Order: sequence, then C-alpha cells, then structure tokens
Amino acid sequence: MTGVSQPCNPHPDIVTFKQPLKKLTESLERRRKIKIVAIGSSSVAGEGVIPFPARLELALRSRYPGRMIDVINRGIGGQEAPEELTRFQDDVIAEDAALVVWQVGTNAIYRSLYEPSVVAGIVATGLSWLKGLGPDVILMDLQYAPALFEDDKGNPDPNKAEKTREMESRLADVAQQAEVNLFRRFKLMEQWVKDGMNWEDLISKSDRVHMTEWSTACVTTALDLAIARAVGSVPGGLPAV
Repeated sequence: MTGVSQPCNPHPDIVTFKQPLKKLTESLERRRKIKIVAIGSSSVAGEGVIPFPARLELALRSRYPGRMIDVINRGIGGQEAPEELTRFQDDVIAEDAALVVWQVGTNAIYRSLYEPSVVAGIVATGLSWLKGLGPDVILMDLQYAPALFEDDKGNPDPNKAEKTREMESRLADVAQQAEVNLFRRFKLMEQWVKDGMNWEDLISKSDRVHMTEWSTACVTTALDLAIARAVGSVPGGLPAV
C-alpha cells in the first residue's frame, strides 16, 4: 500500500526459526537449480497485491546470486488445509522441492469452514507426508486481521476471537511436534499494530482480512531474513542482516 511512511521492521526475534534448513542449504551450497513450493490460499495466490512467493523469489535470487531459484506459486484463494492436502501430490510432492512453505489457518476462521482442531489434524498429516519425503518445511500461520475478531457487521465477536487465538496456538503446537519451522505471521503482524501501525496500512479496507502491498512486502522481508538466518553462510551468499 502506498503512503505508508513507517519502515518495515521484520522483528527477527519473532520470526527466527528453530530448525535448520538442511535441504535448502545443501542445494545452495551445490549451486543447483532450486525449487521452492508455496501452497496455501489467497496470501499465496495473491489478492489485489503482488503475492509473497513472487517477492520471495526475487529476494532469494538477490541474496544468493548465481543460483537458479524458482518459487512456485500453488495458492488457490478461499481454500483451507483440507482442500490443500488433496492437491499435495500434484502441486507439491511432484515438484521435488528443496523447501515447502505451507500457509494455513485464515479461511477456517474467516469463512467459518473448519474448527481449529480439524485444521490442526489435517496439517499434522500433511507435515508427516512432507517429513517423510525430505524437503525442508515452513508452516506459515494466519494473518492478524480485524475480520478474524469481528462478526459480519464489524462488531467484536468473542467466539471468533477465541477460535482465532486457538488456531494460532494449535498451529504452533503442530509445528513443534513435527519439528518443522513456524513462520509466526500472526505474532509479527500483531506486533506491528502494537508498534503503532494502523490497520488500514496492514489490511484491506474492503474486506478487513487480506493484506496490503506494504504488509505483504514486509512479511516477505521477514521471511527472507528468517530463511537466510536458518541457512547461514553459503558461498557467494549475502549475509543475513
């Protein structure tokens, strides 16, 4: 979104990964052609903005010159983990990627599609599949947005707010149990609000759920930094600062 004067603060203390990215690091060290698959809903597919997969591809190509890095966009707007799992074979596994970024959790709450426990169970299944196949995995949780705390009329909805917080917690638990990295988008965006950012700078006014150009760009910056720190030093790569 244009007109936002506040610089991007990626808050590395919030987004730093706990697990190494062994497969991605190995691929970067060998200077191989590198595939990264991003699967999810509109945050991946794009909803009125340049989505994060395209931005991440540019960032990683700049950070690791000389590598052939492709970030493949497998986002479909409106979907949630159960629908995404049904297309894992064709959209994710068949690509034989070094890294998979799976964005989940928002539509279950926003569209009242599934209970957090159902999403968490499906995500656990998907992560077990991926772990058995060898790619590094990053689970990206839901965005911090007004529509996840309000009813259809814009009034505070305590029940929806409770489910939103439950979703965040369950996804964190699933990632920890599966020993995969969690990109804490929810906490990152919540911190931006605490830092003084206006909702209008972060989230679309029209639906109060989709991210703006500014927030999408800054989320990508934070993701790029988290990946770089998990990879560490590789020949010819730029430092993670």
